[in-house]
This record gives sequence, structure tokens and C-alpha cells, in this order.
Amino acid sequence: MKSSKLLVPLSVITLTLLACSEPTKQTQKDSQSQLQKSEQSAQQTESQKLATFFADMFEQDLKRSPLSQSYLGYKWDYDKWDDISDSATDQDIEISQQRLQTLEAFDQSQLNPQEKISLQIAKVDIQRRLENDKFRHHTYIMDQFRAYHTVVPSFMVNIHRVDSIEDAEAYISRLDKVDELFGQVIEQLKIRQELGVFPPKWSYDQMIQASQNVISGNPFVESGEDSTIWQDFQSKLEKLEISNAEISGLKKRARDALQESVLPAYQALIAELEIQRELSPEGDGVWRLPDGDKWYDNRLAWFTTTDLTAQEVHDIGLKEVERIHGLMLEIMDKVKFEGTLQEFFKFMRNSDQFYYPNNDEGRNQYLADAKALIDEMENKIPEYFGLTPKADMIVKRVEPFREKSAGKAFYQSPSKDGSRPGSYYANLYDMKDMPTYQMEALAYHEGIPGHHMQRAIAQELDGIPEFQKYVSFTAYTEGWGLYSEELAKDMGFYVDPYSDFGRLAMELWRACRLVVDTGIHAKKWSREEAIEYLVVNTPNPEGDSVKAIERYIAMPGQATAYMIGKLKIMELRDFAKQSLGDKFDIRGFHDEVLKDGPVPLNILQSKIENWVESQR
Repeated sequence: MKSSKLLVPLSVITLTLLACSEPTKQTQKDSQSQLQKSEQSAQQTESQKLATFFADMFEQDLKRSPLSQSYLGYKWDYDKWDDISDSATDQDIEISQQRLQTLEAFDQSQLNPQEKISLQIAKVDIQRRLENDKFRHHTYIMDQFRAYHTVVPSFMVNIHRVDSIEDAEAYISRLDKVDELFGQVIEQLKIRQELGVFPPKWSYDQMIQASQNVISGNPFVESGEDSTIWQDFQSKLEKLEISNAEISGLKKRARDALQESVLPAYQALIAELEIQRELSPEGDGVWRLPDGDKWYDNRLAWFTTTDLTAQEVHDIGLKEVERIHGLMLEIMDKVKFEGTLQEFFKFMRNSDQFYYPNNDEGRNQYLADAKALIDEMENKIPEYFGLTPKADMIVKRVEPFREKSAGKAFYQSPSKDGSRPGSYYANLYDMKDMPTYQMEALAYHEGIPGHHMQRAIAQELDGIPEFQKYVSFTAYTEGWGLYSEELAKDMGFYVDPYSDFGRLAMELWRACRLVVDTGIHAKKWSREEAIEYLVVNTPNPEGDSVKAIERYIAMPGQATAYMIGKLKIMELRDFAKQSLGDKFDIRGFHDEVLKDGPVPLNILQSKIENWVESQR
């Protein structure tokens, strides 16, 4: 599809010419109105100016991202994709630099404590993004774990609602623009090719296969089965109360868009991936890229919100692995298992009693049992939290087209308007990767009191700027998810010692991440060495270990956020308990952690220290 960005509407040209002519009565009125607004702005308090600035900032960012609009439930640019060109990113950076200058000019002495936190978060967020831009083209625009080849179908299926003919037409229009979007993706791939930035060679086959999965089935090829997108569009149309003629017309247009835009877009992307597969240098970690060591430092700082070095993160991981192994030995004694810890791992890995059947019946049972665990947990929440979410949450299976390369489990936030619930996705591609003894910890991490609690509460908070509800601080959000797993034990869950072992296995997994992530990207470990470390030191199946290591390779540094964040939250809870003694209120502590949305770990520490002082 050809871009129409250069076409300027005649009305815009006319208005421009009028603006250059002599002032008219209308322009004089406009000038007077603008003057009045300036006078009103001058009369605003510093707090009001800051609130206005934040509101404008959030709206501007939202208007620049059609995908973000749809995720939040807005339908402003419902027929568009995001612009991922370098020119768009240049504009983002220019806007960020201007915002930082404006934020620096606010007089903090006239702001209340809540406003000071918001101001601090905004400045930190912008500074981090500007720092990231130094490595703009180091981030893989495509990887096997999550990229545009799977974003398109998963977004259309899970996010793009069709409640009217207009929504259906917007769906078709988005399909019509996939070739334009993928044109930008390919351009970004070529920029990185020139710079020598490639994901590892082995990852290309997975990306190509996942892309081919999307364009298999009708109407791309004559088949007994419909493709994922075509099936989704038809099922959404069936729910509309419109005539058969209208349905027929919409189907024809969608079929044309799939065949004339989506199909050639994927074919072009696959062709480019096949070219780059042969160019990718040997090795797995980012050390193989230009200035890869500096980029990895940047990634650790971004994901942990600390200044920890790769060696320090590695050493923390080794220490935590040893600690958790000791706790596992205690459970091994409790269940009267005779043998070494590695033999116990092998037993947990291979015993059929810990796995559902690897068929649809087993998968449906897993989903039902996971939902039951979350429902049971929900009844206990008021004893430990004052803040609770209004949004519902569902448990879903990862869609077949992406389950082979997707992670073990993940969470998708609800829409802001309540039209879409929060979703805990379980990857049930191979049930041997989803043992029953890990089910509790996984459900608590992704659902309640983990990601659903934190993200839904943040989205529903009153009294903080909108941007603050969605800002990204991975150590906080993933640290909270991992903290929630241990919190559930404090709440009386994991009655079965094997489930408690599963909790420790999940925590051990995150400790090992500190070791293998830094091993791969800073110490030049190979993919195979990292996989072997997980197989030896955890009870997880080898397939689980393979998929995990491939994810850490694709997303350098991200895996370190979980344990670093969890350790900080536990440290702050211990500090609050020791400082307050009998005055310590677990509900108050949790509300303090959650009430400002995501924050960097240093700001979280300041918040808890101030809360402790106020409780005294």
C-alpha cells in the first residue's frame, strides 16, 4: 500500500494562506482568546500547571500511538498502526527533550508530596528514554520471542474489537496497511544490517516459521482450515446485527486485504529474514554486536533501575541459587525423598503425577484449575490489601500460531473502559513444560495478587496523572509479581509441600536468570552452556530451559529485573516491620507500594521510608 503522508488537504493549504494575509476580525478574536488563555495560565498555581502539563503529555503520546489507544479501549485511530520509522522516533526524542526542559523549570517548593513524586517519575522516565536512544538500533526490531510478525495477528484477535460496521471497516483498513507497517519493519532490519546488529542465527528459523503460520490456511492458500486472522474476522462479523449483503461485502474486502496486503507483506518479511539469517555472526550474547558491552550496561540499568554491574548481578544470582537450593533440601526431607537434590529434580521433572495429559482435555483442565486457584486467592485479598482492582481477569491459552515461540506465561492488562478484562495467558503447547507443582505460583504471579492486582489497580487509581499509570519500570512490576509468589505463602497457600517446592522452583528460576543472563551477554556463554546451567540447577524440563534461554538472548537484561525487584520489596518490608514493630500493617504496606503506580526502586525505597516515618 502506498503511503499518503505527502498529500496535504486543500483545506490546510487554504488555512495556511489565510494565516499569511492581513488580520481579520476572526483572527483578532483568536488572538484575544489566546491572550486570555495566557493570562489564565499565568494565574494558575504551580500544581495546576503541572497537572495540565501531564494531561497534555499523556494525550499527545496517546495520539501518536494507535496501538496504545486500542489497548486502552480508545477508537481514535482505529484503522492505523504505529509509525516505527526513524523520523517518527526523531520526533519522539525532540518532544522528550523539550518536556525535560519544561519539567526542570517547575518550582518544587510549591508542589505537594504527591506532585513531587509524579514530577520525579516523569523526569526519570524521560531521562531513561533519552539514554536508550543512544542505542536505538541495537534493540532487535525482530526476534523470535515477540515482534511484529506475531503482534499483527495477536493484536487483531485480542485487542481490535468489532462492535459496529465502522469497527469492521477499521479492521479491514488495518489489514490493508500491514504492507506499509512491514515496509517500515524491513527498513529497520536493513538499518541494523548496515550496523552489524542481528539476533542470533538460530532465531531466524523460528521467526520464519511463525510468519508462515500466520499466512497458512484460507484465504492465503486453499485449505481445509481458515487462517487465524480470517477466522477471527468472520467470527466477529457474525456477532453484528447487520444484513447478509453487508456481511458479504465486508468479507470480500477483508479477503482482498489479506491477499493483497497481508500476504505480500509477510512474504517480503520472510524473504528479508532469510537474507539476514546468512549474515548473522556466530554467538548468542550482545558482546558480538558493536559496543555490545555498553548496550548491555544500558539494558541492566533500564530493567533493574539500579547501577548494578553485570558482575554484581551475576554474584547476587549465585548467592540466591545457593540459598534456595538449601530450602529445597528441607522440602526434600519433608516428603522423605532419598537421594541428591539433582536426583530430586529429575524425579520432579519426569514423574507423571506432576503433569496433565498432553491433549485438549489436559489443557482444558489446566485452565480450569488455574482459574479455581485465582478465585480462592481472591477471597483472601481483603485481609492483605486495602486497594483492590475493579477489573475482572480471565485465564486463556496462548494462541496456537505463536505458542511454539512464546513464553511460559504472561499477562495482558484490561482495557481502561472495562470492555476487555485482564488476561493471564498460559502456554500449553507442551504440557510437560507446565508441571502442576508450579501452577499455584504461576497463577499468583500472573494473576492475583501479582500482575493483575498491580496493573489493574494502577490503571484505576485516582489522584495521579494518567502517564504515571502506564510508565515502564520492569524491576517494579516483575519484582511485584515474584514478591506475590512468596506473599501467597504468608497468606496460607502452598499447603502441599510439592506446591511449596514449585514456589521455590519458580524463585530459583529467577535467581538462575541473574546468572545466565549475565553469563550469556557479559561472560560470552553460549546458548548451550546457559541451557545446561538451568537443566543442572533447576527442576524445570529441558524444553522449558531451551525456550527460556532463547528468550533471554532475545531480550538482554530483561530477565534480571524479577529477582532484583523482589529482593528490594522484601528488604523494604523487613525494614518496615523492624521499624514499626506492632504498628506494622501489611495492608498499609501493600497499599503504599501500589498507590502511585510503577516507580523505580530508589523512589520505592523513599516512599516506604516516608510511610514508615508517618506511621510512627
